Amino acid sequence: MKVFISIPWFLPAYKAGGPIQSIANLINNLSDNIEYKIFCSNKDLNGEPLQNIITDEWIIYNSHTQVWYTSQKKCKQNLSKQLKETNADVLFIIGLFSWHFNIMPLLIATGYKKILSVRGMLHPGALSQKKWKKRFFVQALKLWGINKKVFFHATDDVENGFIKNQFGQNTKVFVANNFTKKVKKNEPLVKIENSLHIVTIALISPMKNHLLVLKALINCTANITYNIYGPIKDTTYWHNCLEQIKNLPKNIHVNYFGEIQPKEVEAVLAKNHLFIMPSKSENFGHAIAEALAAAKPVITSYNTPWVNLLENKAGINVATNKVEICTALNIFAKMNNDTYLQFVQGAENYSVIKSNSASKMEAYQKMFSV
Repeated sequence: MKVFISIPWFLPAYKAGGPIQSIANLINNLSDNIEYKIFCSNKDLNGEPLQNIITDEWIIYNSHTQVWYTSQKKCKQNLSKQLKETNADVLFIIGLFSWHFNIMPLLIATGYKKILSVRGMLHPGALSQKKWKKRFFVQALKLWGINKKVFFHATDDVENGFIKNQFGQNTKVFVANNFTKKVKKNEPLVKIENSLHIVTIALISPMKNHLLVLKALINCTANITYNIYGPIKDTTYWHNCLEQIKNLPKNIHVNYFGEIQPKEVEAVLAKNHLFIMPSKSENFGHAIAEALAAAKPVITSYNTPWVNLLENKAGINVATNKVEICTALNIFAKMNNDTYLQFVQGAENYSVIKSNSASKMEAYQKMFSV
């Protein structure tokens, strides 16, 4: 079986985060009798050219995958030509709002079974960002009758509901969960009472709620170091974060390290006790998944698939308000090493339960084979 994947960015691009990792994990986990052709931009999210790639031709990624990094000026020409010549069984479109990599493939491709993976873009929290542009796109797709032209892919039952709310209850949706990345587990960081190192690795934007964490830290009395990694997507939002940092008490220390490559994430997690990201919405939250796989407890919102954390001693779910976040941080800050190690083990166990690869492979095989 041949699967043609159209996605705005792919490795070594990394600034777009989750969707890139989702596809990388898919092709690493589901390879039996499947050949992938990935069509993407030759630039990263910020327009920076990718290094050490060849543009406008197929290059080998692994034994069952080839990637075409297209130049912008030849994008439509390349896409049209490769869709015709590849003769794939499935066109798997990743995303909803990119003209070149989402909309154009829908319009150009003929003779393909088309599957549209919305990747969290129909979550109310995501739709609230740049909402007028997104409303226009969604309305245009409705008028075009997209629910009769494609199958949809949802990564969980909640997203299935969001898709049907937008395009109708009779819309055909396949639910197949994301694969998780395999992460090396390091020795747990020793936990001293009233001391805590926390980390966020994410795009810096309102969606990830860095500012809310900073506001919550004002009322925390323990010695807390907050380490922030990730590219700045919204400069105004980051400016507001910097202003908030100026108002923090002396027991709170904040470090911004900029963006890091995916291969550096494991080492960063190893230096911290806890991963925190109380997002407004997450389709999956690969950074959360990676933290849990590395046996790091997590503080996140209820707006992610990673729920029931406290019941599993894997972390704490919070409402997106500073009081609950501060309370959760204080709980972890006050822990001694023995109690903290229970949450370390809980995070690892929870990750294993959530990463049932066999059932995920079956779901994707069913979706691609329909």
